Amino acid sequence: MTDLAGKRYGEVLLVTPGEAGPQAAVYNSFPLNDCPDALWSALDPHAIAAENGAAAALLNGPRYWLMNSIEKEQQGPQVTKTFGGIEMILQATVLLSSMNPSPFTVNKVSRHTVFVFNAGQEVYELIDPHGKRWVMQTWSQVADPNLTREDLPGLASRLELPDGWSYQPRVLTDELRVDTRTEAAQVLQDNLTNSYSLET
Repeated sequence: MTDLAGKRYGEVLLVTPGEAGPQAAVYNSFPLNDCPDALWSALDPHAIAAENGAAAALLNGPRYWLMNSIEKEQQGPQVTKTFGGIEMILQATVLLSSMNPSPFTVNKVSRHTVFVFNAGQEVYELIDPHGKRWVMQTWSQVADPNLTREDLPGLASRLELPDGWSYQPRVLTDELRVDTRTEAAQVLQDNLTNSYSLET
């Protein structure tokens, strides 16, 4: 999947108990549709959970991709579901740190993908106290419905960063590939629910 940057989507996470804690099957509207606002706003997570035999349903969106392309290794046949008229594809499984993860808490996501950011693109990174970089993979209008990509370079003033963390934009001199085909991705969100992946 190419030419992703700026494309809108939404996700429904169906949460079930697991041996290692709550886990969620992640259904994503991309590339089937752009998560129409009228349908998305009408979704009822309690009804979705009941209809699908889940402990809970979490609505995650609307969101917008920041990578330029995704390389994905399909794991078996494609599974789709329709939620409130929005068709979605099962794209990943996430082991949740809790039912309501705190900002800057790491979750592990099995997605079998490579996220590709092209050379010359501006990316937005968190740098943790160990010097590891976390690249923003999607920006979110969950917490702030008016957040735009133009806001991202100056976002540091709005983030409630833990001690020792920093945020900065950077223009890539080389292609950046976040390769999680053979190991779980490490993903976290900031206090505005923008999502970041640990750079591999």
